Amino acid sequence: MKKKNIIIVTGASSGMGREFVKQIDIRFPKVDEIWLIARRKEVLKDLAKSCNHVCRILAYDLCEKQAQEELHSLLSYEQPQITMLVNSAGYGILGSFYQNEKDWMKEQTGMVSLNCEALTAMTYLCIPYMKKGGRIIQLASSAAFLPQPKFAVYAASKSYVLSFSRALNEELRQRQIHVTAVCPGPVNTEFFDRAEKGSDTLFIKKLVMAKPEKVVSKALLDARNKKEVSVYSLPILAFYLASKVLPHKLMLMVMRIMK
Repeated sequence: MKKKNIIIVTGASSGMGREFVKQIDIRFPKVDEIWLIARRKEVLKDLAKSCNHVCRILAYDLCEKQAQEELHSLLSYEQPQITMLVNSAGYGILGSFYQNEKDWMKEQTGMVSLNCEALTAMTYLCIPYMKKGGRIIQLASSAAFLPQPKFAVYAASKSYVLSFSRALNEELRQRQIHVTAVCPGPVNTEFFDRAEKGSDTLFIKKLVMAKPEKVVSKALLDARNKKEVSVYSLPILAFYLASKVLPHKLMLMVMRIMK
């Protein structure tokens, strides 16, 4: 029996994940199924109705071990060939690390759990089923380029994603599986509805706000071209290069002045 070629997208119910699904649905006609992973089942159902592909809806909270075990069992049973994994699930919260507010610690530790632990688990579970020439796209952020006061845990979590992705890209090279870390600046999605819960975004960040359609389009192109890092827009590329050559202490001082 022929194995199904599938693409898996986490965080598929909104934001960048949803945009990845929409563009993948158009660009990958030979894929048999797209597996949509997110917590909101009804939202995933609505998204699936708009797709040309057969979509499998997996209403998982990826921070829960049971969800990871269910996915492991499903993959073991189905034995699919994974053409692409897009790890888009994640969130960020702006504000001081310590705030004497209800559930603030839970918000901070939750970022590590979803942005790092769940992403790592998803990647580990999917690699055995990835076909030669497969792609892994990991949603990092330009926040990964240097420490970010008032965005401390989020930036640290995305720094992990960037480092992990680059190392994994080298490890999987002999298997001809390529990993791309996507590092956009601010993107105009629902992300900021939650992120600005504790503080406002720097005004200059709002000036370079990008459209999700363009960021995702470039990410898919860069993944196809086997790039290990995908950076959208000249301002964010300049920021990336500056973080490579300028002392981070100096850049943090400039950020402090700009507040």
